[in-house]
This record gives sequence, structure tokens and C-alpha cells, in this order.
Amino acid sequence: MTLQQEIVGNAMQMAVVNLHPGQTVYCEAGKFLFKTTNVTMETRLSGPSGNGGQQQSGGGGGMGGMLRQAMGTAMQVGQRMLAGESLAFQYFTAQGGEGTVGFAGVLPGEMRALELNGTRAWFAEKDAFVAAESTVEFGIAFQGGRTGMSGGEGFILEKFTGHGTVIIAGAGNFIDLNPADFGGRIEVDTGCVVAFEEGIQYGVQRIGGLNRQGLMNAVFGGEGLSLATLEGNGRVILQSLTIESLANALKKAQGGDKQGPTGGLFSTHAG
Repeated sequence: MTLQQEIVGNAMQMAVVNLHPGQTVYCEAGKFLFKTTNVTMETRLSGPSGNGGQQQSGGGGGMGGMLRQAMGTAMQVGQRMLAGESLAFQYFTAQGGEGTVGFAGVLPGEMRALELNGTRAWFAEKDAFVAAESTVEFGIAFQGGRTGMSGGEGFILEKFTGHGTVIIAGAGNFIDLNPADFGGRIEVDTGCVVAFEEGIQYGVQRIGGLNRQGLMNAVFGGEGLSLATLEGNGRVILQSLTIESLANALKKAQGGDKQGPTGGLFSTHAG
């Protein structure tokens, strides 16, 4: 059953989801806005099981089944905690008729509804996830050691598999690109990547060499030492505003920017 949703607004968008009777949608804690009174809300540590979001019964497996379920939930929570994600999900189900639920991201910017058909997964940056049908499974993907250590933002990604609609959010405006339309490869600021389809190869490369121009790029160019690389044939979503640039702009407006003209390599990182 297709999730009926509409993304409304401009500078700070929201997703308004219409649920059929018995249909369930879940979100990351803190991204719920409003609901009609016939929509129930339940907070759980476990992610969706792929069976409509209902908890698996322990009746068939006895104590062993319950233990396996508890261990699986603990592993999910541990992964999300390590990734800096919300520890719990909120589930919303329409009872006795159609219901409406509203969700939003945490930064001023756009939202996008992605449709999964079971053939390709989607990967997204941390905190991009807003809500999804209960038939969409949420997971954490860890990039390889060299990519993670070099890229910072790209080390930990959200992964969505299954069938149905998943809603993501980012900062600023979105642009959709396919690296295949640009010779098979594009290079972007590591903080600009919102999401990309499975099949796109994500990596991180150093900007230039350790020479005068390379150091000028790193110190004065605002990019640090690395750029993200995206290769292959598939959909890529980028955002026009990075969290770091927003944080630095707010600090500067408050008189707390002490970095002077250097930026880049010596920029003040949020947090």
C-alpha cells in the first residue's frame, strides 16, 4: 500500500502523511509534529521488522526466541548510539479510519520522499532520516576505514532497504545529479551529500598535494583537506547548505567567530 504524503512549505518544509486504517509509519524521535486523534503513537527501541512494523511474537521460539529478539534490539540500539542517532523510534498507526500525521526535519531546508521497490537500497547522511513506512527497514552502514577516517561526515551512513516510502530532510535546497551525466564521477564538499542510491561508489580524496596550492586550498578554501567523490550510474541528492557552514555563520553573527580569515582547515567545528 503506497504511503500517501505531501511535502509542503518552503524554507522549512514538512511532510503531511495520510494513513489508511491499520497503516503504520515510523519516525526518528524528535521529528514528529502533529497527528489526528485516531492515530496511536508508540515509542519503541526496536526498528521495523519488515512485517508491517508489528513486534514479532515470541510464542513460536519460546524463551530462546525472546532472547534472540532482545539481543537483536540491543544490537540495533548499540549501532544507533554509536552513530549518534536517536535511540528510539516512534510508530504511528491509524485506527478506525484514515488518519493524518505531520513530520519535519531539524534544519531549515528541503525534504524528499524516496520510493524503494526492493531492488536498490538508499544511503543517507546522519540525521537525514525523518519518517518511513513500516515496510522500510532502517539500518546503519559504516564506510571503510580509509574513507571514514578521511571523510568525517561520510564515515557513518543511514541505510534504507525494503519496499515503500522513506522521507529524508536536509539543509538549504536540494539538487539531483547522476555522476554518469558528468563523465561518471563528481567531487563535492563532504557536508553537501544528503543521499545516494546503492551502486554509487562513495569515497574521499585529498585536495591536491601537500604543496603550496594544496595548503592554500585547505587553509583558505574552506574545504579542509578532503572532498567526497561519487562515482557510477545512479541518483545522488546534494544540499546547498552544510551544517558546519550554518554553525559558523551563527557563531559569527553572535560575535563568537575567532577563526579570522583562515576558515577551512582551522574552522570551528560544531559541537
